[in-house]
Amino acid sequence: MENGKKVSLVEKLGYASGDLACNLVFQTVSIFLLIFYTDVFGISAAAAATLFLVARLWDAINDPIMGAIVDKTKTRWGKFRPFLLWGAIPYGLIAILCFTTPNFSAAGKLIYAYVTYIGLGMVYTFINVPYGALTSSMTQDPVERTSISAIRMFFALIGGLVVSGVPTLSNLFGKGNAALGYQVTMIVFAIIGTFLLFVTFFTTKERHTIKENNHKVNLSQTIKVLKANSPLKILSLIFILFFATNTISSAVSVYFFKYNLNSPATISLYISSGIIVMMATLLFIPLMLKRIEKKRLLILGTAIGLFKPISMLFLSMPIIFAGNIIGSIGFGIVVGLLWGLVPDTIEYGQYKTGIRAEGMVYAIVGFAFKLGMALGGLVPGYVLEWTGYVPNSAQNNLTLSGIASLVSIIPIVFFLLIIICMKFYRLNEETYRDIVFKLNQKGV
Repeated sequence: MENGKKVSLVEKLGYASGDLACNLVFQTVSIFLLIFYTDVFGISAAAAATLFLVARLWDAINDPIMGAIVDKTKTRWGKFRPFLLWGAIPYGLIAILCFTTPNFSAAGKLIYAYVTYIGLGMVYTFINVPYGALTSSMTQDPVERTSISAIRMFFALIGGLVVSGVPTLSNLFGKGNAALGYQVTMIVFAIIGTFLLFVTFFTTKERHTIKENNHKVNLSQTIKVLKANSPLKILSLIFILFFATNTISSAVSVYFFKYNLNSPATISLYISSGIIVMMATLLFIPLMLKRIEKKRLLILGTAIGLFKPISMLFLSMPIIFAGNIIGSIGFGIVVGLLWGLVPDTIEYGQYKTGIRAEGMVYAIVGFAFKLGMALGGLVPGYVLEWTGYVPNSAQNNLTLSGIASLVSIIPIVFFLLIIICMKFYRLNEETYRDIVFKLNQKGV
């Protein structure tokens, strides 16, 4: 296939549409599924937390399997794009079922939640591992990859902006029936998301592919790739920390505004204002990269992001919103750069081991991403249970303190750990270009 560097704007927008599709569901799950389970469906916080843990343990098996399948795939549509075509409709259907509340017994509800949530995670893996790896096939140019990643994250944030309206949409569609409101909202999101995944399939191209005589990837080679790929290991740890922080903050903010601030209606404005700032920040990332190297910019973004959880230490709405605005600038920088670093580790691993394993690299990162999400669901659920949380009631002081700690202390600690991790990340742009040059000299 053609190994071109430049990717058209139409193709970049088409590719980014896939992340908008995924985030309509992913962001809804991240922010609202825990409170949907506890306050609408009637599952205890501890049971929901255990479900999130079990689902992610399954992903420990599921993600590498999917990565191996992707790396061995060969179709007339390419290596990665077919999974978007095959997975679009199942993804929409299982998302609807996940936010549907059948009239089962307590045990039946829990079983239903396990089947639908784990099923949603499996279909998400089926789509997201090849979707992420597709970037490495579209271009090898790091600047183009950063551009693709920035546009992709912009569209992901559009998805988040839409999702911030879930409480409003749920009230509109449900007319007081929260269960119906959530279900109809997800039906709308699923229809839009399915269509957008088809858009991604039809507008993207796979240009850079490995030759037929390259290695087939097995478990031992996967371990070899990971052991030799220090940037991938560090990046995976950062993914765990960042998405754990993001998931905890997103999920618990709903509780924080409802119970600590007694202002549940304000959560939509809080989420949407932060996302708008992040979207605006993404527009300036290419300009920032002309002045600041990726690694330093990511550290700077993380440091700025600290303003968000620090503001939560104060029960003052003006301070919280100010911290949200400033901190969201940092969040915008981080999300605009983080996924763009992953493709670079593919060539690094290929250079070190001779094995090019796009699917497996994205499976590893995807697992780190989901493990972060699991921590983000597990920790809040058990904290709520241990502090005596009672759905839809006034909370005791211990519960309120637990909620406040989840949106402030834990994110602050995790963000500081991200900054420390980035100090050990050595794959800069100059090193990467040298690696690609040497690989091309070898004809691989």
